[in-house]
Amino acid sequence: MFEKIGRPHNQIDSLIGVDTHIEGNIIFSGGVRIDGRVTGNITGFSDLPSTLVLSDQAVVEGVIHVSHAVINGTVVGTIKVTEYVELQPKAKVCGDVHYKGMEIHLGASVQGMLLHTEILERESNVVTLLPAAQINDLKHV
Repeated sequence: MFEKIGRPHNQIDSLIGVDTHIEGNIIFSGGVRIDGRVTGNITGFSDLPSTLVLSDQAVVEGVIHVSHAVINGTVVGTIKVTEYVELQPKAKVCGDVHYKGMEIHLGASVQGMLLHTEILERESNVVTLLPAAQINDLKHV
């Protein structure tokens, strides 16, 4: 009934410091911690685990797509996490959050939708059936 969801990895391979502003996309595997600002998309390699950690000073403007994320900063854009996301007390997200497992701390805010990936997968497999009368109407258009 309960599926075990992997927690973020503890190892950080790269650090983007508080006084750093990157304009452009970041693609990585392993662990990245951001204390500065990124204007661009952040993507983990799809076949390898990727952990993104945003400190309370971090600002990301772009789409985040990783397997694990620990967010305590500001994100303006969609977050797509294939495994686990943790929104810590100072997290501010302006965008949708796609997740498999989630933990939200008191104080975190999301201006967007929370979308569980398994529900989205089930809904995408649903086929809408039309009555025969509507199909005939479509043929005459």
